[in-house]
Amino acid sequence: MQHEVTSYKTIKKRGEGLFKDKGSKFIALAIPVETEEEIKSALEEVRNAYHDARHHCYAYRLGPLMDIYRANDDGEPSSSAGKPILGQIRSYELTNILIVVVRYFGGTLLGVGGLINAYKTAASQAIEDTKIIEHELHDYYDIFFEYPDMNDVMRILKEETMQQVDQAFDTSCRITIKVKRGFRGKVFTRLDLLDSCKIEHKGTY
Repeated sequence: MQHEVTSYKTIKKRGEGLFKDKGSKFIALAIPVETEEEIKSALEEVRNAYHDARHHCYAYRLGPLMDIYRANDDGEPSSSAGKPILGQIRSYELTNILIVVVRYFGGTLLGVGGLINAYKTAASQAIEDTKIIEHELHDYYDIFFEYPDMNDVMRILKEETMQQVDQAFDTSCRITIKVKRGFRGKVFTRLDLLDSCKIEHKGTY
C-alpha cells in the first residue's frame, strides 16, 4: 500500500549560493514557487538581472506529491547542469522550489565532471542559505445536506471539533470543512447516517 503524503518540505524565502572554479563563476538562486507561471516569471527576472551571463541553468519541482519537475541545461553539455541542480532538490526532499544557477564563463573549460560539481555545489549552497519549512497538508470536504438535517450536521461538526471554512445555505445547504490529511475520524461515519447528507472531497492543499 502506498504511503499517504501528509506534509511536504519547501523553502520559506530566497537563498543564494556562489561557487568559483578556474575563473568561472556560478551564482545560484533558490526561489520559492507554487505554479509554473511563477517559475516563468522568476526565470525572466533572473535572465534580465544576469543578462550578460553565458548560461542560466535551472531545475524545479512542484506539488505536494513532488510529481511535477524539470531540469534545463541551457546550452551546457547534456545532464551536466540541470540534472545536478535537480539532484540537490531531491536530496533535500524539497518541492515548490526553483533553483537557477547563472554561469559566467572564465575562459577555461571545466569538463563534464567539473560542471556537475560546480552546479551541484552552487545549488546546495543556495538551499543552505535559506530556511526549510514543513507544510502540513489538509483535505477539504464539501458536506451537502437538506434543511431538516441542519441541526444534526451542526451538532456533529461541533462535537467532532471540525474546522469550517465556507458555507452556503440556499435551496439546499453546503458546508466546507478542513481536516488534516489522512484524517479518518468518526465525523464521516456519523454524517453518513443522515438521510440527506452527501460528502465530496474537494481537494488537498
